[in-house]
Amino acid sequence: MDERWNWVALDLVPGVGPGRSVHLAARFGSPGKVFDVAARGSTEGFEGSVAHAIRSFDRDGAIRDQQARARAIGARVLLPADPEYPPLLKPADSPPPYLFVLGALREEDVLAVAVVGSRHPTPYGVMTTERLTGDLARRGVTVISGFARGVDTAAHRGALASGGRTIAVLGCGADIVYPKENGVLMRDLASKGAIISQYPMGTPPLKEYFPVRNRTIAGMTLGTVVVEAAERSGSLITARFAGELGREVFAVPGNISSTVSQGTNRLIQDGAKLVAGWQDVVDELPPPFRQLVRADVETPAPEPAEAPAVTNHLLQLLGDDPVVVDRVIAESRLAPAEVSAMLLDLELRGLVRQLPGQRYVRVSHG
Repeated sequence: MDERWNWVALDLVPGVGPGRSVHLAARFGSPGKVFDVAARGSTEGFEGSVAHAIRSFDRDGAIRDQQARARAIGARVLLPADPEYPPLLKPADSPPPYLFVLGALREEDVLAVAVVGSRHPTPYGVMTTERLTGDLARRGVTVISGFARGVDTAAHRGALASGGRTIAVLGCGADIVYPKENGVLMRDLASKGAIISQYPMGTPPLKEYFPVRNRTIAGMTLGTVVVEAAERSGSLITARFAGELGREVFAVPGNISSTVSQGTNRLIQDGAKLVAGWQDVVDELPPPFRQLVRADVETPAPEPAEAPAVTNHLLQLLGDDPVVVDRVIAESRLAPAEVSAMLLDLELRGLVRQLPGQRYVRVSHG
């Protein structure tokens, strides 16, 4: 049995999970040997009823199910010994024993920076994130984030819009779209970047998984940029992990009266590098990696597709300031389902952008 699937199966055993599976595999030599010892009826080296849980678990059935789910979305499993496994993650303390990967990981992804922040950013936070990630990605820096609402989503979009590389690290299974409104973005990432999960297929997005995900983000990158974050924020956890791993910590300054800027401003007070633009990030990278940064190649913006006549009225209701979807529905005098379909069509055509809180802005194409 391929050990990569034994890892996945061991994580799925009730009462084991990702943390305990690593300790058991280290104790017995491999995840496959954990199953073998438990199958022989031995309880030595196991805690409580864990041996019975492993012995009773349908390993073969679980592996078949996981393989089928992975095939359905085109994902594969990587182990640390595989060449594709992120090289910066390998030397980190206790790297994930396996990763599900959807999309392509490339050698150039070693030049990677994490950009993370609030799930409820201000319009300034969204625009700053997209500009910063676009500038970095155009220069060959891979942008890594957590695919959450808000700043994470803006980070992925900014990198993709510039034609650059971006990788999403999920706090759930690679076959789970979370948040649900990021379905289109997930498809773009799978085709133009990569999606990574250290959890089995079908794993729900439980809150205890996200700090673990944050550590992986920090471990995959040369540094972490926090754009907007409150005093208590998962983004600050990622920054702390980056510092513990000896990686750079950056922060974008914000309005001192804004709740979502308190965490970032505090990071700067504590010694994080202040970021006003892409150059501030690149200047702090280790010299061997800084030499990999390429000159900006101006990418012409694609011509926006013409919206069908039926949506023109809806488009006119939007501008530079965010408008909540309820107001769009009220002013358009159309059915909610019809408005939702039209807004999705406009977003796919690059004419509008959705912001957190179901708010929309019109996209200017200069």
